[in-house]
Amino acid sequence: MRISHPFEPVYNINSTILILGSFPSIKSREINFYYGHPQNRFWKILELIYNEKIENNIESRKNFLLKHNIALWDTIKECDIVSSSDSSIKNAIPNDINMIIKNSNIKSIFCNGNTSYKLFMKYFKGKFKDITIACLPSSSPANAKFSLQELTNIWSNKFKNSNLL
Repeated sequence: MRISHPFEPVYNINSTILILGSFPSIKSREINFYYGHPQNRFWKILELIYNEKIENNIESRKNFLLKHNIALWDTIKECDIVSSSDSSIKNAIPNDINMIIKNSNIKSIFCNGNTSYKLFMKYFKGKFKDITIACLPSSSPANAKFSLQELTNIWSNKFKNSNLL
């Protein structure tokens, strides 16, 4: 099924970290915001890294991101996708990542999972000089290889190594 990305990125001029997913899941599309599946560990990871509770509503999540200078978007603007399966993504059109880069203070781009990273590299490799680009293990519940604590440690270390914590 051909789907266009249904919601806007979260960022402002102070954003220093850009976290990119691949494309919103069905649950995220239903609630019209990022990482909407209750089993996705994205919000739990950020709570643990910053030692701060995030209320389960869009406004609180946006405020948390902006407070911590985090921009959030997805690599893909439009694609053919089956259900929420990243492995089914075909005929992808990328988002205009440059829009965020030009209107913020991004120092690091972290791709949430291999699919986001591979697609980012396909469309943007070499385009953002002086910006650290790294792949983080996916926060998806499908990524059972890592526990919540392992994910949090890896993500936290990447943020610290980029001097962003």
